[in-house]
Amino acid sequence: MAAPGEGCSEPAGREPRLRDTPEDICFEATANAIALHPARPLLAAGDVDGDVYLYSYSCTEGENRQLWSSGHHLKSCRDVAFSQDGQKLFTVSKDKSVHILTVEEGRLEMRFPKAHSSALNCVLPIDNHVFATGDDSGVLKVWDLRKGDAILEARQQEEYISAMAVDGNGKILLTASGDGTLGVFNVKRRRFELLSEPQNGDLTSVVLLKRGKKVACGSSEGTIYLFNWDGFGAASDRFALRAESVDCMVPITDSIVCVGSLDGVIRAVNILPNRVLGCVGQHLGEPVEQLAVAPGGQLLASCAHDQKVKFWDVSALGGLVVDDYRKKKKKGGPLRALSSKAAGSGEDFFADLRDEAEPEAAAGSDSDGSE
Repeated sequence: MAAPGEGCSEPAGREPRLRDTPEDICFEATANAIALHPARPLLAAGDVDGDVYLYSYSCTEGENRQLWSSGHHLKSCRDVAFSQDGQKLFTVSKDKSVHILTVEEGRLEMRFPKAHSSALNCVLPIDNHVFATGDDSGVLKVWDLRKGDAILEARQQEEYISAMAVDGNGKILLTASGDGTLGVFNVKRRRFELLSEPQNGDLTSVVLLKRGKKVACGSSEGTIYLFNWDGFGAASDRFALRAESVDCMVPITDSIVCVGSLDGVIRAVNILPNRVLGCVGQHLGEPVEQLAVAPGGQLLASCAHDQKVKFWDVSALGGLVVDDYRKKKKKGGPLRALSSKAAGSGEDFFADLRDEAEPEAAAGSDSDGSE
């Protein structure tokens, strides 16, 4: 198993300096999946060769460290996720298996070799005993580690399950699918609830916003669909981005999400009022595979086809106030840079973000209005 580089750092020989964000972590194969530990500065990554890595990351130059690697998967690792207590790492693969590793040593603690009959695509820990998996055929399974088996199995969606989310009580599980539908399952009662109307394109991501009252789904067509919590049958609103696609999405605040796209750009988007706020970072023309946010919402990590994990400072987003009022902007203009590493940013890129009273500080020039 080829080991990736410790980071894309400059040669040693000078005093290590403190950076705004950790250095890039370079891999010898494309990383499909990343996750950030819920409490510690640890990053897990799974690559197309089936290898899984755990890194510690630091804003001190040269301090990113590979802690361990695991080569148990026979095919591409599609998703990784830390347990809520941070002690276990769940990994799923194209080889149809689920692996549970200890975070401390990377020891394989539990293995479900033929967890599904199709290649697995995503995994979501629901509590410290229960987790969910979705596969390429639209099958969802919910597992209980105390029983060592699945407690719910359903195939309500026709295409692959791309992403999952669960409410704060661990009761309602949402599944986004390549058939354009959002699936709703009751974990506590172990049953299927309902399916939304199909939207245009594949649904690629699903997140909860507005204190759990709204659900946002990204689509392969570059649109974000919004659902009310009690109205999953049909989308309540939709917002078309000037992006080729929305391939992944993570919430930064209760109203702001970051989305990754095929064009390699990571956009910050405010939901209700719907605005593209600007560009957080980019992987220069390489499709963004997955995003992960660190505890506290100050740091974002991304992986893409350039075989790098990059880190972005998103601390400025927490203080943004987005007004309903928006000055008329020329469509198709450049995205506003929202971090020092975002393309087109200058030394004073925070200047207009600090002045929250200015409505244009939150207006992106890259957006269409909501429909």
